[in-house]
Amino acid sequence: MAYEKMAQEIVDKVGGPSNIQSVANCATRLRFVLNDDSAADEKALKSIKGVAGIAKSGGQFQIIIGTEVPNVKKEVDKLIGEKKETPPSEKKEGIINRLLNILSGSITPMIPALTGAGLLKAFMALFVTLEWISNTSDVYIVLNFIADAAFYFMPVIVAYGASKKFNCNTVLAMVCAAALIHPNFTALVDEETAITFLGIPVSLVSYGSTILPAILSTWIMSYVERIAEKVIPKFLKYFIKPLVTILVTSILSLLFLAPLGNIIGNVVAAAINSLNAYGEWIIPTVIGACFPLLVMTGMHWSLAPIWLQSIAVNGSEILLGPGSLASNIAQGAASLCVALKTKDKEQKQIASSAGFTALMGITEPAMFGITVKYRGVLASVMIGGLVGGFFAGITGVVRYAAGGAGIALLPCFIGENPMNVVYAIITMIIAFVVTFICTWVFGYKEKPESPEPVSETETKKETGKENKTVSGGKAEIASPLSGEAIPLEQVKDETFSQKILGNGAAVIPEDGKLYSPVNGEVSMLFDTLHAIGLVSSEGAEILIHIGMDTVQLNGKYFKAHVKQGEQVKTGQLLLEFDIPAIKEAGYDVTTPVIISNTADYKKIDKISGKTVRHGEPLLTLYR
Repeated sequence: MAYEKMAQEIVDKVGGPSNIQSVANCATRLRFVLNDDSAADEKALKSIKGVAGIAKSGGQFQIIIGTEVPNVKKEVDKLIGEKKETPPSEKKEGIINRLLNILSGSITPMIPALTGAGLLKAFMALFVTLEWISNTSDVYIVLNFIADAAFYFMPVIVAYGASKKFNCNTVLAMVCAAALIHPNFTALVDEETAITFLGIPVSLVSYGSTILPAILSTWIMSYVERIAEKVIPKFLKYFIKPLVTILVTSILSLLFLAPLGNIIGNVVAAAINSLNAYGEWIIPTVIGACFPLLVMTGMHWSLAPIWLQSIAVNGSEILLGPGSLASNIAQGAASLCVALKTKDKEQKQIASSAGFTALMGITEPAMFGITVKYRGVLASVMIGGLVGGFFAGITGVVRYAAGGAGIALLPCFIGENPMNVVYAIITMIIAFVVTFICTWVFGYKEKPESPEPVSETETKKETGKENKTVSGGKAEIASPLSGEAIPLEQVKDETFSQKILGNGAAVIPEDGKLYSPVNGEVSMLFDTLHAIGLVSSEGAEILIHIGMDTVQLNGKYFKAHVKQGEQVKTGQLLLEFDIPAIKEAGYDVTTPVIISNTADYKKIDKISGKTVRHGEPLLTLYR
């Protein structure tokens, strides 16, 4: 994959470096924060080779690439230089999106560390079960504190990511978070020694392995730092600003914010535990069914503080792992089913690749490349995830380590219960089989809005005319207008007459109605409505330009009946224009019909020197 080229195309299509506030990446996505999302050309981005889809969540414009995303991110960084996050308070987004944005941005940087540490703990459990090592041996003790380090110092790691979201000093944020887990404070907590600060009681809470307290600490630090920057004299700023920032933030955190974060986490955890106590099957079943929707909206990040802390404190979690395992395998099954069932070669390639990566635990290519495009496939995935999640729930499957869910990450389900991984494997089999059957039976049909290639048999269109592809790679393009067909050479514009844009023909229209000459898609519709681009179901790229220099009318006298990206049929009305008014304004209405990808054809025959009706053959293309 040419990462440099891909990065350049992405930067160009999101609006250029000036439209980019910041960019980060997770396992599969480039996560842009843009000044103006509407400036990004989503259609062009989706057409870039290697881009699986686009998503918008948590105030981010996300480009799904897959496991190659770190390489692309490096090239993007070279193009845009260092970009700092805009503080969430300055972003024009809703409170829910803002919170999700903060959570995802704070947690994403620490996922590799937690994944590595979690898998190490999983393999250690496996080795103990196989009696390769003893859990009292020196080797185990050393490996255990190495694996525990990422979880114990989680507040410091979280502060690193949070500092990027709140646009404050990273090192100072990490120092303030470290104060929450200092050994002296931890000793006071363990000994239950009550202390006060200026008469205010200090809550004796163990903040190791927590997330929310560090995020709140970094949030308040972002304000303390800004105030200190404004009020401290310049000649004292170098010394006094860090002192004030650390002191004020740490005191506020220990006295108020960290206890608040701990209370919030405990309340949510208690609610989830209560639900789990009511029925252990409920949470995995619901998550198995709804996980694709959570990922699409970014809501899965709201659960991260709970399940990560559960692993750190309890050694396992049931909130997300079992249900997401069933859902991820269901995504893979659906995509592989589509790959087997579709006749579209490009779709087959995309689906097979996405299906494999989903089975391994990376679902974004499958989700945005296949699942969300077909309601039936999405329903099949949700059904398979639900059934698989239900089985995981009734058998008590848990996840012992952070690191996602899929075949490649099965070690995350290895732990003190040797049957846990067995039940996890059965969960995957159930989710795969159920989803595959549902997708095959009712979930997937060739995309209805995508016109089928017309065969040798003539297909009658809305106008009663015909558009057919015959053997030998020959295809006919109907006239989009009624009027006199003339050669391009007679058009009074050298861009067209010299065929700079491609070969074709022109029509001098007798009425102001322009119809689609093919089955296909509106690939381009100018804001001024004077020109329209189409891509036929056979791959012909067609540009229809109404009149000469009519762009200067800025859309006056034109009316569109379709929009860019819309699927159209031969004979469907695309545009209307007022010929008398355009002529009175001093413009020629001669309309070239250009085949933009002329180089793809060996020969193009044209009708000229006669009157044609819309829907009648105008061009014949030979591959």
